[in-house]
Amino acid sequence: MTTLILFDSQYGNTAQIAGAMAAAISARMLRPTELRADSLSGVGLLMVGSPTQRFMVTPALMEWLKNLSKDGLRGVQVATFDTRLTEQQIKETPVLKLFVRKSSYGAWWLAKRLQKKGAALIIPPEGFFVQGTEGPLLPGELERAADWARQVLAAAK
Repeated sequence: MTTLILFDSQYGNTAQIAGAMAAAISARMLRPTELRADSLSGVGLLMVGSPTQRFMVTPALMEWLKNLSKDGLRGVQVATFDTRLTEQQIKETPVLKLFVRKSSYGAWWLAKRLQKKGAALIIPPEGFFVQGTEGPLLPGELERAADWARQVLAAAK
């Protein structure tokens, strides 16, 4: 099965996570700005990831989704991931708790939008943790990302 990891990254943390996943399952990686018209041709499993910034995904991923036809992902299995602050970091900042309750995280936002484009979500969205807005990744997150990618691949049909 052809697997593509589509990701965007602002500070390099999400790129590191995507790289660990790609290495673990031998997948191709692209950013939204690198997609061509035929980039999704033959893709059976699409993993999409973004940093959660302001409780949303990056503008490049939003634009890609906006331009994707309504059934543009029909027959494609998807899994979504993001990089985010830890629950403890969010609890320590009351305004962040409010926004998490109202908006959720980037991976959940992506999952909903991809399903509206016809994709089949095969595993719950996952978050990988950073220390502060710009990172770095917390220890063990690259290994956890590789393990998660293997779980996603095992869940794919």
